[in-house]
Amino acid sequence: MPEADIAPAPDRVLGLSASAARRVAELMRAEKNDGLMLRIAVSGGGCSGFQYGFSFDDTVRDDDLTFERDGVRVVVDDVSLDLLNGSEIDYVEELIGASFQVKNPNATASCGCGTSFSM
Repeated sequence: MPEADIAPAPDRVLGLSASAARRVAELMRAEKNDGLMLRIAVSGGGCSGFQYGFSFDDTVRDDDLTFERDGVRVVVDDVSLDLLNGSEIDYVEELIGASFQVKNPNATASCGCGTSFSM
């Protein structure tokens, strides 16, 4: 397990790269709300069966688990964490653009755009 992962239980982890933590912190500063967290959710859909969703949230729900890196908190619901367990959220800047990417060891296939996957 990478040292940056802080998990609520030893068998359930979600990592956030340093690059992703920096980008989320920048976006939070732009929103002028220090209470925001990055919410990551998995829903049915996309071209591969499941799709990742990213949003800001200021509420932790009863079925949420939180993870933290460099002062940035990530919140994910229990069901989504089952599909994301062991994943790392990264922020990548390339010539064609910049985006958050999920490196999900549970995915058996993903689409070309990287926003949907299958298991």
